[in-house]
Amino acid sequence: MDKKFLKWVHRNSPTRHELAESRWLRPVRKYILASEYWRFTRRSVPRAIWAGTFIGIFLMIPGLQMIGATMMSIPLRANIPVAAAITWISNPFTTPFFLVAALEVGGMLGFPTDFAAFMDLFGEEASVQRWIDWLYSAAAPSMIVGLFIIAFISAWVAYFLSLVGWRLWVARKWRQRPASDNIV
Repeated sequence: MDKKFLKWVHRNSPTRHELAESRWLRPVRKYILASEYWRFTRRSVPRAIWAGTFIGIFLMIPGLQMIGATMMSIPLRANIPVAAAITWISNPFTTPFFLVAALEVGGMLGFPTDFAAFMDLFGEEASVQRWIDWLYSAAAPSMIVGLFIIAFISAWVAYFLSLVGWRLWVARKWRQRPASDNIV
């Protein structure tokens, strides 16, 4: 990544202690201050990637995704910042693809799919109330089941890819060490 971008993120991100002082986050303060949720380890990062991918695809509500991934990170003992960041896998560019794929997957499993109504709502930028009405229609189970299946499979694929990526990263670091450092 670009070093300027990383510096900007570091400079503008709140610290753990600033987050712990927030009155909204006071109920989970002990988890925010616990260092195990902020470390980058070979176990915490893949778990965070699993949680962030699953919640990011399944929940599809922008503000709640990061909260959901954070809450899921606590019992999984996953890295909270990584889980929250990975939820951005679903963003304004990818969300339509996930939703259409969810309708297709749900339709393949025998759930009724009202794809035309979905496209009409999507095309006319319908109000939240119209989307809620559509969710109570017969097509909602198709989308929910489809999103769950896509999220579950994607989360496990991302988890295993992160395990492999972590292993390759550590191996590269070992190879880059001078020969005198490898002697124990």
